[in-house]
Amino acid sequence: MTMYTIKEIEEKLAKIKDENDPFLEEIRPDARKGVQRLIERCGRRLQQKKQALEKFSHMSRIERDLYKQGYRFIAGIDEVGRGPLAGPVVASSVILPEDFQLIGLDDSKKLSEAKREEFYTYIQEHALAIGIGIIQPEEIDQVNIYEATKKAMLSAITAMPIVPEYLLIDAMKLDTPYPLQAIIKGDANSISIAAASIIAKVTRDAIMKQLHREYPIYQFERNMGYGTKEHLVALEKHGITPYHRKSFEPIKSMMK
Repeated sequence: MTMYTIKEIEEKLAKIKDENDPFLEEIRPDARKGVQRLIERCGRRLQQKKQALEKFSHMSRIERDLYKQGYRFIAGIDEVGRGPLAGPVVASSVILPEDFQLIGLDDSKKLSEAKREEFYTYIQEHALAIGIGIIQPEEIDQVNIYEATKKAMLSAITAMPIVPEYLLIDAMKLDTPYPLQAIIKGDANSISIAAASIIAKVTRDAIMKQLHREYPIYQFERNMGYGTKEHLVALEKHGITPYHRKSFEPIKSMMK
């Protein structure tokens, strides 16, 4: 067996993409603790990659079935911001190419902010079409959050430069001329919906960060408009802003 330095082994293992790589078998007999730790670390990395590939394949199964049926422009639709006390509800519609691959893609809520930003950029660069729908608090108060969410989704669909052939929607049915599926936990079961969830989340977070600069006392940059303790205390002390939803409690009671 060739005696490699630990640094050489670390560099070689970093390039390995297959758990059956011959180099792994070559160095397994090396009894040095540092080498064994590197082998274990490499094994964990390869196992995580394998699981991520399997998850991506699982999340692509609905799209694969639709491609087999002849559909090409499959739009995933998701929204963010139904629950907050302030800010808009934002929906996104995304059509991905058939060969799209983004290992690690998941429900936006399960990703770190840094990973969401990274995936947002990748999706923007590789998607066939993206549409955004934004409904502001005044309209949410007029029509209720459920109807506002549907309107945001419909706006996102019509904002795309490509007319979709099929819709995959996260747990909501829409009145549209297109065939569709409403999928429970869609952002964990469809790559198209997951992509839409990331676009919607990053878009809305950027809006709330902008509102934070205008009204820093409410800490919108941290709570994104949700009713955290600090947000509720600020409401008690300073009242509401034009961006708060007057039909939501406890703001509704504060207005009396």
